[in-house]
Amino acid sequence: MKGFAPLFGMLADRIEALLADKGYDADAIRQELAKADVEAVIPTKSNRRIPIPHDREKYRWRNLVERLFNRLKNWRRVATRYDKTAESYLGFVALASVTLWLPFVHVA
Repeated sequence: MKGFAPLFGMLADRIEALLADKGYDADAIRQELAKADVEAVIPTKSNRRIPIPHDREKYRWRNLVERLFNRLKNWRRVATRYDKTAESYLGFVALASVTLWLPFVHVA
């Protein structure tokens, strides 16, 4: 919850929907999303008295993003962030992403 406001402040004007897990199911976060006209695709916690519906089709895309980060963290250099500069680190993340992407687009 503490890190949400600064991160959302950087992204609010560039996103249409926020796909998040149950940890982000808070009234304050939902109000911030509503003010910025961003769709909240967040399942409700089990202890919420009145469940708030969410778009299940959009929420399924979150799984793909989670799996991508999991695959990227298999690269030790990405997981431990050995690189000193942001440019070097992001360059290697791009290289690792392309390496993971190539088997899907290469036709043998």
